[in-house]
Amino acid sequence: MKFFSKMISSFFWIGFFPVAPGTLASLITVLIYKFGLYLLTWPFMLSLFIVIYVLGLAASSKYVSLSGKHDPGEVVIDEVLGQLVALFLLKPSWTMVLSAFFLFRFFDIIKPLFIKKAEKFSKGWGIMLDDIIAGMYTSIILNIIILLR
Repeated sequence: MKFFSKMISSFFWIGFFPVAPGTLASLITVLIYKFGLYLLTWPFMLSLFIVIYVLGLAASSKYVSLSGKHDPGEVVIDEVLGQLVALFLLKPSWTMVLSAFFLFRFFDIIKPLFIKKAEKFSKGWGIMLDDIIAGMYTSIILNIIILLR
């Protein structure tokens, strides 16, 4: 159980990268989306969100208990889910995926509005929730921009 919680919460060890592991996890998620994941229909994408959320919640909660840290930097499964939420239904053009990447990273790092409050929930709840909200903010902004074009 310890091995799997570490593997999942760190997104297959990416969280242990020594420099900006959350940014790296987001970037890898963008590339996975750009080069194929965008082909999933929305019901499959929502199913993927649920699977990542449930696994991420369980794994990150377990990892927090094992490490004794409130929000360990090596836990990056939350960035994966948040970035996917930000990318949801976007066309896979470089302009769109890079805009989603930078805007999501901005919200995830700065944590405006309710994002900071969501982070305060215990264990995996706060770890996962703040990134989901950052992804939702990103998605809303990009979709408004698309509609206004």
